[in-house]
Amino acid sequence: MEPVMNTLTEQGAELLIAGSALTPSRPGFVGAEVDLLLSQPGLPAPLADTLTGGQARLRHGFLAARSARVAVVSGPPSPGLDTAVDRMTEDLPMPVPLFSGHGISVLSEASDGGFSSATDGTAGVRVSLEAGVEEDGLFGLRRRWTLAHALAPVLAAAFANSPLRDGRPTGWKSARQANRQLIRPTADPRSDWAALVLDAPVAGGGRTLREWTRAGTGPLVADLRPHLATVRPPVAARGHLEIDVADRQPGAGWRVPVAVIAALLDEPRAAVQALNLTEPLRGLPGLWERAAREGLGDPVLARAARGLFVSAYEGLARQGVSRELRDAVAAFTDRYVMRGRCPADDVLDRAVVS
Repeated sequence: MEPVMNTLTEQGAELLIAGSALTPSRPGFVGAEVDLLLSQPGLPAPLADTLTGGQARLRHGFLAARSARVAVVSGPPSPGLDTAVDRMTEDLPMPVPLFSGHGISVLSEASDGGFSSATDGTAGVRVSLEAGVEEDGLFGLRRRWTLAHALAPVLAAAFANSPLRDGRPTGWKSARQANRQLIRPTADPRSDWAALVLDAPVAGGGRTLREWTRAGTGPLVADLRPHLATVRPPVAARGHLEIDVADRQPGAGWRVPVAVIAALLDEPRAAVQALNLTEPLRGLPGLWERAAREGLGDPVLARAARGLFVSAYEGLARQGVSRELRDAVAAFTDRYVMRGRCPADDVLDRAVVS
């Protein structure tokens, strides 16, 4: 029987969650995760034994199972955007032979077939950045928390790419984001994160963590870590900032959200411009839902996206990011953002033709 001292009270859980939410650090390191949507659910043994509850080492990062349909390639924190992208580029092809050897292919789509939650049958791209410093200012962690939430609906609209379920339109440009919620941040990001985690449902429990702490037999300290792993909002505080607003993009398109998000938060002038460009959006009702449903078909989001993507490109140039990566951002901006489209529109166009 576990000692009583290991049982979490509501206040104890709140303190633990808030205490580990954001570790002060100046921007510079960049991490990325890219989901791989598998052609069939269920991983055969011994692959399941390797990935379930564990990780398989790749050249730079790791491969793990996120759900029965989704594996994830996680890159290490890297000193700069180019290094992060180069490492992920080397790691991403490595799991393909591992899966194909078991008769499983990696799909190019961001969504396919049935899914019961926002993440169990859809694929995305996540970007990890430093939390920021305690002091107020451009790179203060409170300002970065606010900016990340302000950017989230615009970037979710621009990178929407999961409009189908079982091959049919869902009515959403991003079915992946449709069932998720974006909080309205306050000036206290650690308290924001603690409240979000406490009010999130516990997997298989039918109640929130907060409700569990108020029950007769509350959770143990050891229950907190697996619960945190299931809490997947668009913006998370995992010691660092985790930005999960982009659906998986076609081909090597995953590089674009990584580059754009890193530029808008980490490049000083682009970050200032991003704050100004998103200021008119704050307080607008239903913006996250509009992003998931309409993508850049929403004129308010489309207008903001045009300014943000130009600012991101200019920020990448000031950072001296590789020409290849800047060209990828420019091509995406021209093909989608400047035309009020997102990758989901291409998917829907093909679905109508077929």
